[in-house]
Order: sequence, then C-alpha cells, then structure tokens
Amino acid sequence: MSFRNLLLADKIIIELDKALTTLAGTPPSSGRDNPARDIEETTLTDNERRQSVALMRVNHAGEVSAQALYQGQALTAELTNVRESMRQAAAEENDHLLWCEKRIDELEGRTSLLNPLWYVGSFVIGAVAGKIGDKWSLGFVAETEKQVIEHLDEHLHKMSDADLRSRSILAQMREDESHHQQTALAAGGAQLPWLVQKIMQPMSKVMTRSSYWL
Repeated sequence: MSFRNLLLADKIIIELDKALTTLAGTPPSSGRDNPARDIEETTLTDNERRQSVALMRVNHAGEVSAQALYQGQALTAELTNVRESMRQAAAEENDHLLWCEKRIDELEGRTSLLNPLWYVGSFVIGAVAGKIGDKWSLGFVAETEKQVIEHLDEHLHKMSDADLRSRSILAQMREDESHHQQTALAAGGAQLPWLVQKIMQPMSKVMTRSSYWL
C-alpha cells in the first residue's frame, strides 16, 4: 500500500515517528562516510572551539529544518517522482545531520534547544509549499538551498582554518546542497517571486542567529 492510500491516523503516526527520530534518535541516512573520517583532530584555542561549536550547531539546526521541509513536501507533493526526489534528498540531508551532530559531540558542545520549533515550522512550510504545486515546491527547495549555500560560505569564512574536521564536513555539505538546488530546478522548479525570496531571508536569519546562541 502506498503512503497516499494510508489512513490519516497512520500518516500522522509515521510523521511523528520521523520527527522523533530526527530530533532524538538516529535517522536513516544514505550511508556515506563522514568527510572528516580520515582527518586528524587539531588543537584549537577555546575561542576557536566555541566558534566551531556555535557554527556547527547552526548547521545542525538547519539540517533539522531541511529534514522537516522535505518530509512536509513529500507528504503533499502530487507527482510520484517529486515525492521520491524529496525523500532521496531527505536521506542525504540526514547525512549532514549526523555528521554535524557527531562533530558537535567531538567539540564537547550541544545541539540547539530550539530544534523542535524549527522542525514543526519547517514541516508546515514544506507541506503548504507541496500543496500549492510541485513546480513551486521545487522552486522553494532551490531557493532554500541557495540560501543554505550562502550560509555555508559565510561559516567557512568565519571558522578557524585550524578546524580541518569541521571544514571538511561543511565543504561536502555545500557540494550536496548545490546538487539539490540544481536537481530541483532540473525537475521543473519555478523561480520564486522576488517578494517571497525577500521574506525568506529574514526568516532564515532568525533561525541562524537564535541557534548560534541557543
């Protein structure tokens, strides 16, 4: 039986399970190796370590949001190929989620206390985007990934050059996000109206700045 044919109660249980797994468990990933696996740990100053923890916490929160966004879009997308594309992207985003979480643990930090809020908000946004139409849903993905790439570039600039393990993770994440952006556009994603793009930017800043500290 396909997901679309399940009872509403069953769908809710499945989505709650995915949310709990993302927020408090070990979500399924694509199985790729951690980019930092062969890179030796380097000595960081206290300031460098705190900066890396804060930046990786922001990226982890972003991956929680991305996971919810893709799940919400997959729930309401009309075309089967679009739903499958969303689920594949979600699996790859889980790679990022796990890599960031592991790195935060290595740096003796913690993930954002606001992650449940980011998940719920992003899931709702994703579901609404999927309901509006697949071309707009894919366009939303493309614009989101564009903004994520900009954040990653900023983080790579701010992060200490000595933190080779964190930088290798962010570099791979940037490559993947660029691929997701191009895939969404190639699948028929429409460019979002200028006003929508401008509204998304301050919303993204609220999340990144809050997660940096909390």
